[in-house]
Amino acid sequence: MGRSRERIIKVSIPEKLGIEIENYVTKGWFIDESEVLRAALLEFIQHNRFRLMELFMKEDIEWALKVKMESDVK
Repeated sequence: MGRSRERIIKVSIPEKLGIEIENYVTKGWFIDESEVLRAALLEFIQHNRFRLMELFMKEDIEWALKVKMESDVK
């Protein structure tokens, strides 16, 4: 299989968080800072995927009900 494409994203983080990330790398938990951030982002996305989908669906339903109510008034 071919290697997946990657996107480079530049971020600024608080110094304390940078030290925490550096500690994970220094202690051998991760190869480098990029690996720590990829793991953290993947965890965040997996954890929040369904919650965010539910939120977006609720917003869509509220919008549709509002449009329906406005059209019923006319």
